[in-house]
Amino acid sequence: MSFIIFILIVIALCLFLEFNSIIYLKNRAKRSYSVIDVFLKKRFDLIPNLVETVKGYTKYEGETLENLVKLRNSFEDGDYKAGEKLNDTYNKLIALTENYPKLKASENFLQLQKELTKVENEIQAARRLYINDVTNYNTKIEKFPHMIFALFIGARPMKLLSFATEEVKVKF
Repeated sequence: MSFIIFILIVIALCLFLEFNSIIYLKNRAKRSYSVIDVFLKKRFDLIPNLVETVKGYTKYEGETLENLVKLRNSFEDGDYKAGEKLNDTYNKLIALTENYPKLKASENFLQLQKELTKVENEIQAARRLYINDVTNYNTKIEKFPHMIFALFIGARPMKLLSFATEEVKVKF
């Protein structure tokens, strides 16, 4: 009788630990996703400063600057597909600065470029962390015997993000 109670306690303990490990990995992936979102917002918050700095040196590039601001606002309003267009327009803006030596030498512009480069590096690191965390979670719930318990509690694999298009809408 005591042996059966011991076995039941061990099984209950294993289920408890299994549940907690799956939830831990899932929440880690969610946290990694939110870090990416924070850095993307930080990057897009720097864009108005960049636009204002560039406006002072350029006259006919107004369409590019206006488009950059519109895309940034679209992204802030939840249109995450605008992220790819925003990146393309931002890259075009940086390329345009080659035509303006005074702008390239501007202390304000150089500082903004440095901050944007730092944020880009942080985004890349956050993306790697997210991919790692999602892979760990998915591996856990897809391996036997974990998959049996994962199916029982309704744990579903998470999708890796498509960063080429900045589609960062993920349902957890």
